[in-house]
Amino acid sequence: MRKNIKITAAAASVAALALGLSACGTDSDPASKGESGAKADTSKALVVAASPTPHADILNFVKKNLAEKEGLKLEVKEFTDYVLPNTATQSGQVDANFFQHKPYLDDFNAKNDTTIVPVVNVHLEPLGLYSKKLKDIKDIKPGQTVAVPNDTTNGGRALQLLAENGLITLKDGVGTSAKLSDITDKKGLEFKELEAATVPRALNDVDAAVINGNYALEAKLSPAKDSLALEKAEGNPYANFLAVKEGNEKDPRVEKLAKLLNSDEVKKFIDDTYQGSIVASFGPPAKS
Repeated sequence: MRKNIKITAAAASVAALALGLSACGTDSDPASKGESGAKADTSKALVVAASPTPHADILNFVKKNLAEKEGLKLEVKEFTDYVLPNTATQSGQVDANFFQHKPYLDDFNAKNDTTIVPVVNVHLEPLGLYSKKLKDIKDIKPGQTVAVPNDTTNGGRALQLLAENGLITLKDGVGTSAKLSDITDKKGLEFKELEAATVPRALNDVDAAVINGNYALEAKLSPAKDSLALEKAEGNPYANFLAVKEGNEKDPRVEKLAKLLNSDEVKKFIDDTYQGSIVASFGPPAKS
């Protein structure tokens, strides 16, 4: 039975954890301190905020099968949005988070004056185009509506996927920061911008929707089987990673978790569990 604690957006805003970072070694032992000089108490659980799928699932695999052997106490807290995990990490309510990619984090830090930094890449969640009404991407016609995420990075990423598949044309050079205003030819399509977590619930109300990999899995969609179009994994900059507040990278507990998240055991778990819908972003590619 999973014993991690789910935190909704409403509850997380009032939740507070008294988490100290004190050392297992002596005050003069630099190996027991984070970069900021704060001591990390390795006898306390490392509390990690994560999206439910696949992030919390991967962390719970580590907690159940690997952490004890490394002397790591791990607590997983599930968040259902893309904002609170970072604000909770910045404020110290949690020690680390695992839910995001670098373009999103860079944008979040810039807009919120936060100092979250990546520690180690773990996996990639290919963004996909889905529909409950259409069977093939060729069935998408003028006058139909496509839902896309409304945050800066995932919205631009979604538009790039649509452009790569010939559904729209974008201004030259806009890259993953593309906005709806950067579309030079909508080819008759209408667009509906929604918070990323809510896009799957809109599938019944639109003709198609671009959905993040983790939210697709939560909605019982298989990116590898159900998508009309899917991002390519090769050369993709959107690897999801373990992240901490700057200065806590050298917390011994964080270093242990980083090592475990890049282990052969975790890669096998990702390969076996997600069958290509989620791809490990470290180590050699899975054998076919």
